[in-house]
Amino acid sequence: MVEDRPKQVSAVADTADAITPVEEPAQRVHAVSSQADKAAQFIAEHGEVSFTYEEERKVLRRIDVRILPLILGAYFFQQLDKSSLSYVSIFGIMEDAHLKSLEYSWLGSILYLAQLIFQPLAAFLLVKLPTGKVIGTAVVCWGACAAIMASCTNFGSLLAMRFLLGSFEAMIAPSCLAVTQMWWRRSEQTLRASYWNAMNGVTFVVGSLVTYGLGHIVSTKIYRYQTIFIFCGVLTVIFGIAFLVFMPDSPMEAKYLNERERLIAVERLRANQMGVASRQWKWDHVKETFTDFKTLLWFILIVAISIASGGISTFGNLILKDFGFTSFNAILFSMPTGVIQVFIIIGSAWLATRIGRKGIVITGLACLPTVGTVLMLTVPRNEHNKGVLLLGYYLVQCLGAITPMVYAWSAQNTGGDTKKKTSSAMMFMGMCTGNIIGPLLYNTKDAPLYRPGLVANLVMFVTVGVLGLLIPMYLMVLNRWHAKKREELGKQANVLDESMVRRKDIQESKAVELEQNERAERSIEDDNGLNDLPDLKNEDFIYVY
Repeated sequence: MVEDRPKQVSAVADTADAITPVEEPAQRVHAVSSQADKAAQFIAEHGEVSFTYEEERKVLRRIDVRILPLILGAYFFQQLDKSSLSYVSIFGIMEDAHLKSLEYSWLGSILYLAQLIFQPLAAFLLVKLPTGKVIGTAVVCWGACAAIMASCTNFGSLLAMRFLLGSFEAMIAPSCLAVTQMWWRRSEQTLRASYWNAMNGVTFVVGSLVTYGLGHIVSTKIYRYQTIFIFCGVLTVIFGIAFLVFMPDSPMEAKYLNERERLIAVERLRANQMGVASRQWKWDHVKETFTDFKTLLWFILIVAISIASGGISTFGNLILKDFGFTSFNAILFSMPTGVIQVFIIIGSAWLATRIGRKGIVITGLACLPTVGTVLMLTVPRNEHNKGVLLLGYYLVQCLGAITPMVYAWSAQNTGGDTKKKTSSAMMFMGMCTGNIIGPLLYNTKDAPLYRPGLVANLVMFVTVGVLGLLIPMYLMVLNRWHAKKREELGKQANVLDESMVRRKDIQESKAVELEQNERAERSIEDDNGLNDLPDLKNEDFIYVY
């Protein structure tokens, strides 16, 4: 017995002296489903992170400085190339290309027909492929189409190139919306969406100035409309190449951010309950999109406003010219339209964010073009009434603020990666449908009054105003339903929507969150916001009005 003790002591000593691997502090292992969002997998691999308001604000500033200018530029060039037909309408394209009145209308509509056809493909590609690469490639391709249009000198070739232009541009609006959902909190999305949609107005100003200058170039070898097409197309291709170089595909893959900044960029989006990117196409999301009544209501809303927008955008300069202005003066007087749209789009987005009510703002906005249309229908066309007619025309241009508001409203109330993309596709299919119908309601034979088209617009504006009041009522019903489901599952029925907390209140909420270590208690596998659930199946999703 005594002899055994030295052996035991020796064994203990050997164990003490043995070199063993250093054990990491125990951490919770997250079992992330293969069906979960890529953001959940990213957090599971790198660990959850707590952060201060100052850190979040720094990351947000870096996102705004890098991502926002890129999507602003993409949307600007898309609108510039698309609107080039309107710019060249008063510089002889109908005579030079031997177009008839209805053929010109079809050149406006065919672009949206192409976008309508290719929206489902755009939604699929945005789910399955890297977003930045998809957008950049589309920009280069439609820029090339715009430049090639300069070689078209008859209706058939112009129609074919406008169709190709529209097929590539089908990608841009839903992708800008996808990028907005992917990088910003819900409380930040309305303003960011208004910024890139405001490029419509900037295009009016810049496009009018460029057209005014290029329109003075007279050549015996090239028509003026061909000069404009070449200029717009080449600039777009150059920007598209830059976009491919500088645009990251998601917050998880943003190399210009360090690892902690990428974690913060992803973590701050959890409260959205919308997911970030899954790269998985889910047919149950598609089914829910087509059976979702609120999506149908927004579809009707976007069709209505797009019918009015499509006609005015295509025939706007011709309407101004028929007020009694020359071709060059019509171009100059269209420039304030752009300024009005920039201010009304951003201003209405700020107001909707401030009061937290988009439906009421949309109804208020619909009143302005309603009044403008009535003026254009009732005021006689003569030299003395030019000012009043211009006022009516400018009031109608306020319709430009409604479309981005509907985009943002629909996007903020949709969860699940595939459902987000398919819902966006539905919105843009509605936009395309309206823009196809809109120009066909106008005809140069109806000049100078264009009464059939303006009456149709008036009906659309009233429809938009009514829907702006009805949709929030349905969203309230959905919120009550989700609150009841939470209660049945043992959760708190009434919860704070952290994604919609205003920025001035974030600092206090972050401090409380850090003190109570709330993030450590909320596991990834139990967080519906990162499980790629569609909103109707996610009881934690809160709808915004």
